[in-house]
Amino acid sequence: MVNRRSAIAALLVLGAAVSASLPASAETSEIRIAQQFGISYLPLIVMKEQRLVEQAVVETGLPSPTVTWNQFSGAAAMNDALISDNLDVATAGVGPMIIVWARTHGSLKITGIAALGAMPNLLTTSNPNIRTLADFTDKDRIALPAVKIGAQAVMLQMAAEQAFGEGQQNKLDDITVSMAHPDAAAALLGGGSEIDAHFTSPPFSNQELANPKVHKVLSNYDQMGGPATFNVLYAPDRFRRANPKTYGALLLALDRAMAAIKADPAAAAALYIKSENSKLALAFVEGIIRDPANEFTATPLQTFKTAQFLYKTGAIKVAPAGWKDLFFPEIHDRAGS
Repeated sequence: MVNRRSAIAALLVLGAAVSASLPASAETSEIRIAQQFGISYLPLIVMKEQRLVEQAVVETGLPSPTVTWNQFSGAAAMNDALISDNLDVATAGVGPMIIVWARTHGSLKITGIAALGAMPNLLTTSNPNIRTLADFTDKDRIALPAVKIGAQAVMLQMAAEQAFGEGQQNKLDDITVSMAHPDAAAALLGGGSEIDAHFTSPPFSNQELANPKVHKVLSNYDQMGGPATFNVLYAPDRFRRANPKTYGALLLALDRAMAAIKADPAAAAALYIKSENSKLALAFVEGIIRDPANEFTATPLQTFKTAQFLYKTGAIKVAPAGWKDLFFPEIHDRAGS
């Protein structure tokens, strides 16, 4: 009996020693993050170039993960990748995030992590006859990343309802064309294509308006009544629950990226040009970052207003009670809306 007890005690000591040598928790060793195009994704670029996610994860006591960065041209493909488990964290406009949040409310529970910042999106045109939405005809074509469900598509629908009346939110949908921002900007500025309008964000809107043949029709800030979150980070609840330390590190890395952008806009501009292999002048990009209309903050702004619109128009079947329903609890202590 004594020998048996001694053997059991020895096994327990050995087991404790082995457990102590293992990582504190078995979290993911790879984080798959995706982004789209434009300066609104600058916080992610800073995170990638400065390896802020890896640093924050290591600070929790976990091994440095492999962070895989992907780039998509629109929200539809990104949401598909998220649902099929080919992506852990997606980044897109508020509208697309809310749509996939509602669709997965009873299953994957895809939910917002944080905002990427507030930034105006402009509807621009090279057609001198277009000054308001009422001036568009069947011959015009408005380029945006994802017809009907993309961020700019939802912004256009909100603007159409305000311009033409309740129930008329889809009035301009038939003249929209899905096209990545870089391609749409090239088409608008180059002429010779059917694209004569583009709903877009910096730096593409800035590039277009630098051409005297292009002018602004409207800004989404007009519909929102002021600054509003443009893009957000979001993920399935399974990722957050299975990887609590990694999730917290991701949010910390995002906050650090925001702080770095504010502390040194010139350095952030240089990172953007390097990462995007952009030919834009450093001063041009830095000017966009310093523009007071562009605020890099993780706090969601006016996201609930978009959700109310989508529910009212039938685009989503689940009605959130407030902005906190759309985002995971880790940022509920912030002054969001």
